[in-house]
Amino acid sequence: MSTKEYPVIWLQGAGCTGCSVSILNAVSPKIQNLLLDELVPGHQLRLLFHATIMAGQGEPAIKVLKDTEKDRKGGYILVVEGAVPTAENGLYGGIGEIDGKHVTIVQSVADLGKSALLTIALGTCAAYGGIPAAKPNPTLCKGVQAVFDEKGIETQVVNIPGCPPHPEWFTGTISVIMFSGAEALDLDDVGRPKLFYGKLVHENCPRRADFDKGKFAEKLGDAGCLYQLGCRGHYTYADCPLRQWNNGVNWCVRAGSPCLGCVEPEFPDGTSPIYEKITFEDLK
Repeated sequence: MSTKEYPVIWLQGAGCTGCSVSILNAVSPKIQNLLLDELVPGHQLRLLFHATIMAGQGEPAIKVLKDTEKDRKGGYILVVEGAVPTAENGLYGGIGEIDGKHVTIVQSVADLGKSALLTIALGTCAAYGGIPAAKPNPTLCKGVQAVFDEKGIETQVVNIPGCPPHPEWFTGTISVIMFSGAEALDLDDVGRPKLFYGKLVHENCPRRADFDKGKFAEKLGDAGCLYQLGCRGHYTYADCPLRQWNNGVNWCVRAGSPCLGCVEPEFPDGTSPIYEKITFEDLK
């Protein structure tokens, strides 16, 4: 049986590379299995461009982007990590040069996104702007969907937010796409797969019983619900309590920190200041 390849172009905009670090530490499947083996029988990823881990550099590497856009229209997956700086025609975010001309992130995202099979906005910065788009946002950073909307690009965007996202949110989404097609993804109203972002953190929190009993922690390290200390789990959609991090070892609340709502579109401006109680009136 022939194997269907899914070429992947991975661009990095305004961010910290934490999303790449998280995905590269995937456990099941491991990153080498994801990139080298058939994650789904008969289907295999082929990573063509990732500035952090590839050996290629200079114009030959940038040429891969242009060749992919030209020769593989509608046949590759674009992954964008980090927000997209749009001020000054994208001056504040570059990916290299071609013939001495600055190649901007915003133009690369637009050009490659327009011709992609679909685009994955990986991490909250790529999905909604995240920390780089926090006030005063002098570089006018935006999420991928916002850039596509402004430029009239109709390619589907799948948001996988998180600061950083859990590696299984990415590998699981990719698996669904390869096995059943992007149309099989059930997305919520902000573009996230409900498979991972379908339940409130609050619903599955191990401290939920404390909330119901009115037992609240007064300072970090105390037993009890962390709502009074700024927990955003009551309006944050993610399966962190069930999936947990570092191969199921821990997650924010289990480590004693309130949930900071990092997967939500309003993070961080709308969820700040952290460690302070927030009410539904504050969210309006």
